[in-house]
Amino acid sequence: MSVYQQCINPACGKQFGVDEVLHACPACGELLDVEYDWNKTAPPKSLRHFEHYRQERSHPHRLSGVWRFHDLLPLLPLEQCLTIGEGQTLLQQAHRVAPFTGLKEDCLYLQYEGLNPSGSFKDNGMAAAFSHGVFVGAKRAACASTGNTSASLAIYSACTGLMQSVIFIGSGKIAYGKLSQALDYGAKTVQIQGDFDDAMARVQQVSKEQGIYLVNSVNPFRLEGQKTIMFRVLEALHWEVPDWIVVPGGNLGNSSSFGKAFIELHRLGLIQKVPRLAVINAAGANTLYRLYEQEGLCWNGGNYDKTLAQKFFDQMTAERRKASTIASAIEINRPVNLSKCLRALDFCNGVVRDVTEQEILDAKAQVGAGGLGCEPASAASVAGAKKLVAEGVLEKSDRVVCILTGHQLKDPNATVAYHSADNTFFEEVLGKRGVKTAEFANRPVSVANDLDQIVGAL
Repeated sequence: MSVYQQCINPACGKQFGVDEVLHACPACGELLDVEYDWNKTAPPKSLRHFEHYRQERSHPHRLSGVWRFHDLLPLLPLEQCLTIGEGQTLLQQAHRVAPFTGLKEDCLYLQYEGLNPSGSFKDNGMAAAFSHGVFVGAKRAACASTGNTSASLAIYSACTGLMQSVIFIGSGKIAYGKLSQALDYGAKTVQIQGDFDDAMARVQQVSKEQGIYLVNSVNPFRLEGQKTIMFRVLEALHWEVPDWIVVPGGNLGNSSSFGKAFIELHRLGLIQKVPRLAVINAAGANTLYRLYEQEGLCWNGGNYDKTLAQKFFDQMTAERRKASTIASAIEINRPVNLSKCLRALDFCNGVVRDVTEQEILDAKAQVGAGGLGCEPASAASVAGAKKLVAEGVLEKSDRVVCILTGHQLKDPNATVAYHSADNTFFEEVLGKRGVKTAEFANRPVSVANDLDQIVGAL
């Protein structure tokens, strides 16, 4: 087989065909990767190989920021890969935001995934997962979601008409900006009593029982699409590898896929240097931080301490501890890609930090003032970079890429509340979450309908 699925557990390593719909190894229960036999599928000899594809933008697959890199993810024949124009994203050198983080002005870059059709990075992975679902003949696709995955699945369903979308959300655990997308795009939306982790458990059960194609990031094809975010970062940097990639951590799909991207590029000899990886949790949903930094859980060649992880989750259940953060996209306590993320952290010499609601919203305001409005979860990466500079982990002269995962309008309430002159609204949305100040607020000025007062306010 030139393309196959393989268990990531080195002690198992069983292989399965791409025509099989699996979310875990049937033999040992570990997660799966999509792998390639590069002896049968010749890889490019240089990353510059992709430059001429950008001159073919009238071709839908070359326009796509995912399928332009098909030579590095040939999971299906190109003609069977579906696209709605995903991946037209921007890497901005953030001169105005860098001083806030403590980095030199020319050292901070923001990878803005909010320019995707559904407004978040999820479209990268959905292009691949949705294509695979159609390939295996699925008629319905499902996901559990805090919002972005549901919007992405719904838009692919609506644009192609090839699979019906079914979405599971928790009670009150989705931002209206995201929910509005799923509803508008015609998705069948099921709200259950519980949070994302509850919805995730149920959607896996329902998908298995009903034969519905699951597109959450436990799906290995989802992560194949998401790794192209790193290909575009390298492309924008003229194929020079940055010192650090900083990414928000929720279900850990991005960090896992980024690690896989760099493992493969290094193995193929297409890069010599590997960037370090920083995964940033919200303090109210910091499972990875606690396990990795405080409990010492590590990849250990694939033999990570599953008992330690299970003990942590059992205690979480006993304490009825739920994730709680304004950064709804990463409000997840039981990340399904934990093992793959541990592998990525190991290969990329990574670190994990958590940041408070206050730190997230201050960073969000600074990102917005720099011209790229983002949802709260995105700003966790910038808040994390600031923390790591203060700790001396990031040098001020390091070239750092922070991933902005979603558009500002995904969660406008948080933005308006931060900048609001209405103290009641601020308290209702942010104060109850422990946010005390809005240091960088750009408050509207209220004046009478009087020319002199208006001119005075200006």
